Amino acid sequence: MTRTSAVIKCKPYDVSRLEDLNIRLMVEGPAVSIYVRGDCIAAVGRTQGSNQGSTGMMTDQGLAYLVWRDGRPYLAAKGGETPATPEQVETIRRFSQDLNTALTT
Repeated sequence: MTRTSAVIKCKPYDVSRLEDLNIRLMVEGPAVSIYVRGDCIAAVGRTQGSNQGSTGMMTDQGLAYLVWRDGRPYLAAKGGETPATPEQVETIRRFSQDLNTALTT
């Protein structure tokens, strides 16, 4: 039987910062890495000068992104959008900020 395994390589200081903030690196590909915490997920480009992509949240409708319409927050997923609660907005904002801090300091 042939066994294969994936090895995720990350700089030691990145790992400790991510762990301190309870953020997990789920997938590390040649162009994009995927990070998660709780229901939040973000894709981050791995090329020089890449930025953090939009942060999404897993919902009953699948992956949804925070969008603003007429000053109101919504979670937009395939097939529609629903109003976002203040708690959901804060969870997404905090995750995005923590991930940015972990990856840039």
